[in-house]
Amino acid sequence: MKRRSERIFQQLGEVQCGGVTLANPFMTASGTSGHDVELGAYMPLDRLGAVVVKSLFHEPWEGNPAPRVHLAQGGMINAVGLQGPGVVAWIHDSLPVLEAANVTTVASIWGRTVHEFVLAANQLRAAGQTISAIEVNLSCPNLEGRSGIIAHDPSLAGQIISAVCSESSVPVWAKLSANTDRVVEVATTVRDAGASALTLINTMLGMQINTSSGRASLGNGGGGLSGPAIRPIAVRAVHDVKAAMPDVDIIGVGGIASGNDAIEMMMAGARAVQVGTASFASPSAVWDIACEASVLMKKLGYSSWADLVGCVHRS
Repeated sequence: MKRRSERIFQQLGEVQCGGVTLANPFMTASGTSGHDVELGAYMPLDRLGAVVVKSLFHEPWEGNPAPRVHLAQGGMINAVGLQGPGVVAWIHDSLPVLEAANVTTVASIWGRTVHEFVLAANQLRAAGQTISAIEVNLSCPNLEGRSGIIAHDPSLAGQIISAVCSESSVPVWAKLSANTDRVVEVATTVRDAGASALTLINTMLGMQINTSSGRASLGNGGGGLSGPAIRPIAVRAVHDVKAAMPDVDIIGVGGIASGNDAIEMMMAGARAVQVGTASFASPSAVWDIACEASVLMKKLGYSSWADLVGCVHRS
Protein backbone atom coordinates (compact mmCIF):
# COMPACT_ATOMS: atom_id res chain seq x y z
CA MET A 1 0.00 0.00 0.00
CA LYS A 2 2.78 2.41 0.91
CA ARG A 3 4.64 1.81 -2.36
CA ARG A 4 1.42 2.35 -4.30
CA SER A 5 0.70 5.61 -2.52
CA GLU A 6 4.23 6.89 -3.17
CA ARG A 7 3.90 5.97 -6.86
CA ILE A 8 0.61 7.86 -7.13
CA PHE A 9 2.19 10.73 -5.22
CA GLN A 10 4.92 11.05 -7.85
CA GLN A 11 2.41 10.87 -10.72
CA LEU A 12 0.50 13.92 -9.47
CA GLY A 13 3.51 16.08 -10.25
CA GLU A 14 4.91 19.45 -9.30
CA VAL A 15 3.06 22.58 -8.22
CA GLN A 16 3.81 26.25 -8.80
CA CYS A 17 3.23 28.28 -5.67
CA GLY A 18 4.40 31.69 -4.58
CA GLY A 19 7.01 31.99 -7.29
CA VAL A 20 8.56 28.63 -6.41
CA THR A 21 8.41 25.26 -8.18
CA LEU A 22 7.63 22.66 -5.52
CA ALA A 23 7.97 18.92 -6.08
CA ASN A 24 4.54 18.60 -4.43
CA PRO A 25 2.26 20.80 -2.31
CA PHE A 26 3.33 19.49 1.13
CA MET A 27 5.58 21.44 3.49
CA THR A 28 6.47 21.54 7.14
CA ALA A 29 5.07 24.51 9.05
CA SER A 30 7.44 27.02 10.59
CA GLY A 31 8.13 26.45 14.26
CA THR A 32 7.29 22.75 14.22
CA SER A 33 10.24 21.10 12.50
CA GLY A 34 13.26 22.90 13.90
CA HIS A 35 15.94 24.91 12.15
CA ASP A 36 17.23 22.30 9.69
CA VAL A 37 16.92 18.50 9.29
CA GLU A 38 15.66 17.52 12.76
CA LEU A 39 12.87 15.43 11.19
CA GLY A 40 15.13 13.87 8.55
CA ALA A 41 15.35 10.57 10.41
CA TYR A 42 11.59 10.08 10.06
CA MET A 43 10.82 11.05 6.46
CA PRO A 44 12.54 12.04 3.19
CA LEU A 45 12.78 15.81 3.60
CA ASP A 46 14.22 16.15 0.10
CA ARG A 47 11.00 14.74 -1.34
CA LEU A 48 8.71 17.23 0.38
CA GLY A 49 7.62 20.39 -1.36
CA ALA A 50 9.68 22.39 1.13
CA VAL A 51 10.87 22.65 4.70
CA VAL A 52 9.87 25.94 6.31
CA VAL A 53 12.27 26.56 9.15
CA LYS A 54 11.53 28.08 12.55
CA SER A 55 11.18 31.88 12.42
CA LEU A 56 14.43 33.80 12.77
CA PHE A 57 15.16 37.20 14.31
CA HIS A 58 18.03 39.44 13.22
CA GLU A 59 19.86 38.41 16.39
CA PRO A 60 19.64 35.50 18.87
CA TRP A 61 16.37 35.42 20.85
CA GLU A 62 15.67 33.51 24.07
CA GLY A 63 11.90 33.15 23.80
CA ASN A 64 9.37 32.84 26.60
CA PRO A 65 9.62 31.25 30.08
CA ALA A 66 8.80 27.57 30.56
CA PRO A 67 6.51 25.70 30.39
CA ARG A 68 6.10 26.56 26.73
CA VAL A 69 3.95 23.74 25.32
CA HIS A 70 0.90 21.97 26.71
CA LEU A 71 -1.75 19.61 25.40
CA ALA A 72 -5.12 21.17 24.72
CA GLN A 73 -8.47 19.63 23.84
CA GLY A 74 -8.34 19.16 20.08
CA GLY A 75 -4.71 20.16 19.75
CA MET A 76 -1.89 21.96 21.51
CA ILE A 77 -1.28 25.34 23.10
CA ASN A 78 2.16 26.93 23.03
CA ALA A 79 4.04 30.09 23.88
CA VAL A 80 7.58 29.27 22.77
CA GLY A 81 8.17 32.91 21.93
CA LEU A 82 10.21 32.48 18.74
CA GLN A 83 13.42 31.27 20.37
CA GLY A 84 16.21 31.04 17.84
CA PRO A 85 19.89 31.54 17.02
CA GLY A 86 19.42 34.54 14.74
CA VAL A 87 19.75 34.74 10.96
CA VAL A 88 23.56 34.94 10.81
CA ALA A 89 24.13 31.87 12.99
CA TRP A 90 21.42 29.95 11.10
CA ILE A 91 23.08 30.67 7.75
CA HIS A 92 26.41 29.49 9.16
CA ASP A 93 25.24 26.39 11.06
CA SER A 94 21.93 25.13 9.66
CA LEU A 95 21.64 26.20 6.03
CA PRO A 96 24.64 24.08 4.91
CA VAL A 97 23.00 21.04 6.53
CA LEU A 98 19.78 21.65 4.61
CA GLU A 99 21.70 22.23 1.38
CA ALA A 100 23.68 18.98 1.84
CA ALA A 101 20.39 17.12 2.33
CA ASN A 102 19.06 18.60 -0.95
CA VAL A 103 16.10 20.16 0.84
CA THR A 104 13.99 22.92 -0.68
CA THR A 105 14.28 25.49 2.08
CA VAL A 106 12.01 28.39 2.98
CA ALA A 107 13.41 30.76 5.59
CA SER A 108 10.99 32.40 8.02
CA ILE A 109 11.72 35.76 9.65
CA TRP A 110 10.07 37.88 12.33
CA GLY A 111 10.44 41.28 13.93
CA ARG A 112 8.61 43.87 15.99
CA THR A 113 9.17 46.82 13.66
CA VAL A 114 9.69 47.43 9.96
CA HIS A 115 13.38 48.04 10.69
CA GLU A 116 13.82 44.67 12.44
CA PHE A 117 12.23 42.80 9.53
CA VAL A 118 14.51 44.67 7.12
CA LEU A 119 17.57 43.74 9.18
CA ALA A 120 16.65 40.04 9.06
CA ALA A 121 15.86 40.16 5.33
CA ASN A 122 19.12 41.97 4.62
CA GLN A 123 21.08 39.31 6.54
CA LEU A 124 19.37 36.59 4.48
CA ARG A 125 20.83 38.05 1.30
CA ALA A 126 23.98 36.12 2.21
CA ALA A 127 22.02 32.89 1.65
CA GLY A 128 21.46 33.79 -2.00
CA GLN A 129 19.47 31.22 -3.98
CA THR A 130 20.19 28.53 -1.39
CA ILE A 131 16.78 29.43 0.03
CA SER A 132 13.75 29.27 -2.25
CA ALA A 133 11.58 31.87 -0.51
CA ILE A 134 11.22 33.99 2.61
CA GLU A 135 8.09 33.55 4.70
CA VAL A 136 7.45 36.73 6.71
CA ASN A 137 5.86 35.86 10.04
CA LEU A 138 3.46 38.74 10.65
CA SER A 139 1.16 36.73 12.88
CA CYS A 140 2.80 35.19 15.94
CA PRO A 141 0.58 35.68 19.03
CA ASN A 142 3.38 34.92 21.52
CA LEU A 143 5.60 37.96 21.10
CA GLU A 144 6.62 40.20 23.97
CA GLY A 145 7.52 43.82 23.40
CA ARG A 146 4.70 45.03 21.15
CA SER A 147 0.97 45.47 21.56
CA GLY A 148 -1.14 43.48 19.16
CA ILE A 149 -0.38 41.18 16.24
CA ILE A 150 1.20 42.87 13.21
CA ALA A 151 -1.09 41.03 10.79
CA HIS A 152 -4.08 42.80 12.36
CA ASP A 153 -2.82 46.12 10.96
CA PRO A 154 -3.12 46.22 7.15
CA SER A 155 -0.97 49.35 6.77
CA LEU A 156 1.91 48.07 8.90
CA ALA A 157 1.76 44.59 7.37
CA GLY A 158 1.93 46.12 3.90
CA GLN A 159 4.90 48.31 4.84
CA ILE A 160 6.81 45.31 6.15
CA ILE A 161 6.17 43.16 3.08
CA SER A 162 7.15 46.00 0.76
CA ALA A 163 10.36 46.58 2.73
CA VAL A 164 11.29 42.88 2.81
CA CYS A 165 10.62 42.52 -0.92
CA SER A 166 13.04 45.38 -1.58
CA GLU A 167 15.76 43.46 0.29
CA SER A 168 15.05 39.99 -1.07
CA SER A 169 16.29 38.22 -4.19
CA VAL A 170 13.79 35.36 -3.68
CA PRO A 171 9.97 35.34 -3.50
CA VAL A 172 8.39 36.68 -0.32
CA TRP A 173 5.42 35.00 1.37
CA ALA A 174 3.29 36.65 4.05
CA LYS A 175 2.05 34.53 6.99
CA LEU A 176 -1.19 35.99 8.27
CA SER A 177 -3.46 35.69 11.29
CA ALA A 178 -7.11 34.72 11.59
CA ASN A 179 -7.36 36.38 15.01
CA THR A 180 -9.09 39.26 13.20
CA ASP A 181 -12.12 39.91 11.04
CA ARG A 182 -9.86 41.90 8.67
CA VAL A 183 -8.01 38.94 7.20
CA VAL A 184 -9.21 39.62 3.64
CA GLU A 185 -8.25 43.30 3.93
CA VAL A 186 -4.80 42.42 5.26
CA ALA A 187 -4.36 39.75 2.58
CA THR A 188 -5.21 42.24 -0.15
CA THR A 189 -2.78 44.80 1.25
CA VAL A 190 0.21 42.45 1.50
CA ARG A 191 -0.50 40.98 -1.93
CA ASP A 192 -0.48 44.49 -3.38
CA ALA A 193 2.75 45.21 -1.45
CA GLY A 194 4.52 42.40 -3.29
CA ALA A 195 3.83 39.12 -1.48
CA SER A 196 4.05 36.20 -3.91
CA ALA A 197 1.95 33.96 -1.66
CA LEU A 198 -0.14 34.15 1.49
CA THR A 199 0.24 31.59 4.27
CA LEU A 200 -3.04 31.15 6.17
CA ILE A 201 -3.17 30.76 9.17
CA ASN A 202 -1.07 30.96 12.34
CA THR A 203 -2.19 29.79 15.78
CA MET A 204 -5.29 31.24 17.44
CA LEU A 205 -5.11 33.13 20.72
CA GLY A 206 -5.95 30.88 23.66
CA MET A 207 -5.33 30.10 27.30
CA GLN A 208 -5.59 27.17 29.70
CA ILE A 209 -5.71 27.19 33.50
CA ASN A 210 -4.70 24.27 35.68
CA THR A 211 -7.60 24.01 38.12
CA SER A 212 -5.48 22.11 40.66
CA SER A 213 -2.88 24.86 40.95
CA GLY A 214 -5.00 27.81 39.87
CA ARG A 215 -2.23 28.82 37.46
CA ALA A 216 -1.98 29.09 33.71
CA SER A 217 -0.66 25.99 31.93
CA LEU A 218 1.98 28.06 30.15
CA GLY A 219 4.72 30.17 31.68
CA ASN A 220 3.73 33.08 29.47
CA GLY A 221 0.09 32.91 30.60
CA GLY A 222 -1.72 32.82 27.27
CA GLY A 223 -0.51 31.21 24.08
CA GLY A 224 -1.39 30.07 20.59
CA LEU A 225 -3.84 27.21 20.01
CA SER A 226 -3.02 24.86 17.13
CA GLY A 227 -4.13 21.46 15.89
CA PRO A 228 -7.45 20.05 14.60
CA ALA A 229 -9.51 22.43 16.74
CA ILE A 230 -8.55 25.37 14.52
CA ARG A 231 -8.84 23.67 11.12
CA PRO A 232 -12.35 25.00 10.36
CA ILE A 233 -11.06 28.52 11.07
CA ALA A 234 -8.15 28.00 8.69
CA VAL A 235 -10.41 26.56 5.98
CA ARG A 236 -12.74 29.56 6.30
CA ALA A 237 -9.83 32.03 6.06
CA VAL A 238 -8.40 30.29 2.99
CA HIS A 239 -11.85 30.14 1.38
CA ASP A 240 -12.65 33.82 2.00
CA VAL A 241 -9.30 35.09 0.75
CA LYS A 242 -9.50 32.91 -2.35
CA ALA A 243 -13.03 34.17 -3.04
CA ALA A 244 -11.83 37.77 -2.80
CA MET A 245 -8.62 37.19 -4.80
CA PRO A 246 -9.06 34.22 -7.14
CA ASP A 247 -5.58 34.53 -8.64
CA VAL A 248 -3.61 34.70 -5.38
CA ASP A 249 -1.43 31.76 -4.30
CA ILE A 250 -2.43 30.55 -0.85
CA ILE A 251 -0.61 28.11 1.44
CA GLY A 252 -3.09 26.55 3.85
CA VAL A 253 -2.00 25.65 7.36
CA GLY A 254 -3.89 24.95 10.55
CA GLY A 255 -4.93 21.61 12.01
CA ILE A 256 -4.11 19.37 9.04
CA ALA A 257 -3.76 15.86 10.45
CA SER A 258 -4.83 13.59 7.57
CA GLY A 259 -4.87 13.35 3.81
CA ASN A 260 -8.53 14.30 3.83
CA ASP A 261 -7.75 17.45 5.84
CA ALA A 262 -5.15 18.48 3.26
CA ILE A 263 -7.56 17.94 0.39
CA GLU A 264 -10.23 19.98 2.19
CA MET A 265 -7.77 22.87 2.55
CA MET A 266 -6.87 22.71 -1.13
CA MET A 267 -10.52 22.56 -2.16
CA ALA A 268 -11.00 25.78 -0.18
CA GLY A 269 -8.34 27.44 -2.32
CA ALA A 270 -4.87 26.52 -1.04
CA ARG A 271 -2.32 25.72 -3.74
CA ALA A 272 -0.05 24.12 -1.13
CA VAL A 273 -0.33 23.13 2.52
CA GLN A 274 1.83 23.05 5.63
CA VAL A 275 1.64 20.51 8.43
CA GLY A 276 2.72 21.47 11.93
CA THR A 277 1.15 20.23 15.16
CA ALA A 278 0.56 16.71 13.76
CA SER A 279 4.36 16.32 13.64
CA PHE A 280 4.55 16.41 17.43
CA ALA A 281 2.42 13.25 17.65
CA SER A 282 4.10 11.62 14.64
CA PRO A 283 7.38 13.05 13.29
CA SER A 284 6.67 11.56 9.84
CA ALA A 285 3.25 13.23 9.65
CA VAL A 286 3.93 15.48 6.65
CA TRP A 287 5.05 12.59 4.46
CA ASP A 288 2.31 10.24 5.69
CA ILE A 289 -0.36 12.88 5.04
CA ALA A 290 1.06 13.55 1.57
CA CYS A 291 0.91 9.88 0.61
CA GLU A 292 -2.57 9.45 2.08
CA ALA A 293 -3.83 12.52 0.21
CA SER A 294 -2.43 11.17 -3.06
CA VAL A 295 -4.42 7.94 -2.83
CA LEU A 296 -7.57 9.82 -1.91
CA MET A 297 -7.04 12.17 -4.84
CA LYS A 298 -7.12 9.25 -7.25
CA LYS A 299 -10.26 7.85 -5.62
CA LEU A 300 -11.95 11.21 -6.04
CA GLY A 301 -11.01 11.27 -9.73
CA TYR A 302 -8.42 14.08 -9.75
CA SER A 303 -5.35 13.68 -11.94
CA SER A 304 -3.32 16.65 -10.71
CA TRP A 305 -3.05 18.89 -7.66
CA ALA A 306 -4.04 21.90 -9.76
CA ASP A 307 -7.41 20.32 -10.61
CA LEU A 308 -8.23 20.23 -6.90
CA VAL A 309 -7.34 23.79 -5.93
CA GLY A 310 -10.35 25.96 -5.18
CA CYS A 311 -12.87 23.49 -6.60
CA VAL A 312 -15.45 24.57 -4.01
CA HIS A 313 -15.52 27.97 -5.70
CA ARG A 314 -16.38 26.34 -9.04
CA SER A 315 -19.17 24.12 -7.79
